[in-house]
Amino acid sequence: MSRKCPVSGKGPMSGNNRSHSVRATRRRWNVNLQTYKVNINGQMVEVKMSARAYRSLNKSVKAAEKKAA
Repeated sequence: MSRKCPVSGKGPMSGNNRSHSVRATRRRWNVNLQTYKVNINGQMVEVKMSARAYRSLNKSVKAAEKKAA
């Protein structure tokens, strides 16, 4: 399975580890993928998405609820 968020489309980033002697070795930063239960069309579905995408999704849902009330 690829380390990519289906909601935001974010994937892993790459760069260098830097030691004290400033040697560079390649490394990668993976996306913080978590499994969440999300309500889609009235059904609870388990979705693997990044934690950041989940927070943004919750923010928009809460704003919509607040606006409706």
